[in-house]
Amino acid sequence: MSGDHTNRPVHGTAAGDAYVALPPTAVDAVPSGATRLIVAWPGFDPPRTAGALATAIPMTGVPVWRVYLDLPGRSPGGLGSGAILETESIEAYCAAVENAVERLPDALAQIRRDLDVPDGPVGLAGFSAGGAAALLAVARGAVPVSTAAVVAPVVAPARAARAVEKRSGRERAWSEHAVALADRLDLGSLAADIAGRDAPVLLVGGAKDRVVPAREITALRDELRRHGGRAESTTFRMAHALAAEPGTEPRPPITEAVRVDGVLTDWFRDRLATAAPGAAASETARPGAGAGDAEAEGDTQPMARRHGSWTSGAQDAEDAQDERTGAGLGHGF
Repeated sequence: MSGDHTNRPVHGTAAGDAYVALPPTAVDAVPSGATRLIVAWPGFDPPRTAGALATAIPMTGVPVWRVYLDLPGRSPGGLGSGAILETESIEAYCAAVENAVERLPDALAQIRRDLDVPDGPVGLAGFSAGGAAALLAVARGAVPVSTAAVVAPVVAPARAARAVEKRSGRERAWSEHAVALADRLDLGSLAADIAGRDAPVLLVGGAKDRVVPAREITALRDELRRHGGRAESTTFRMAHALAAEPGTEPRPPITEAVRVDGVLTDWFRDRLATAAPGAAASETARPGAGAGDAEAEGDTQPMARRHGSWTSGAQDAEDAQDERTGAGLGHGF
């Protein structure tokens, strides 16, 4: 483990996977409950590593530790590439997601020791494959979770592969074992388990995402609600990746990442923090706020927020039409 516990990132290894921990340096808010850290996983697409995800979505305004933990495994190609059609790749994906959840209790125990963070529930976050891992961890009750926010979680690996088949004209070469593994990670089939944990969940999708179409995000939200879950969703006019290729090294965040960072920051602040004594919450702004802090596609009303916004999806029909026709998806959102 290396780093300064006061105001510098801490680098370490937990349960065999590398992590980057960002300290709680927010000056305008303090924790409001027992949650003192958030664990976030990257994806098989950019950002692909803990360090790259920490740079893309630092959530600086959240006054708890944000710990970015590598997935235990990589794929030879992104989920939108032809690699997903091969048994080796889908098995690697399934193993990474399953192993991330299995290792979480041990990893969390070690991280708490490294950072001197007391026991308590955690927040979970993740992008793409990492988002699937976060929701799987909630479903299985791997650790106590107070809330979760996931970006473009792979709702159903089989449907992601089917979309690649249509685009490429190739057919999957999955073994029966690979098919069974992928079916285990269909998040729709786990909706009752996720909802039953009673942790508020934010689902973030992209209207131009060809790996996880926005309609899958809203459908999962609706399924969680049908089972009594507290789920919200928002859709940005973005594709799947949150960083430029290759997405393995920390680099300045792209516009889409800045926007997503704002929404996740708001989500976790509202659930894990309260204004610091003497701080005017409506006047605070996180570092880097500005052009990226626009409202998400589908917002139904203006929101006086400085970190971002989300929606319960009242305009989902309009979003779906935009996704089908490409209307308004040329620039910005």
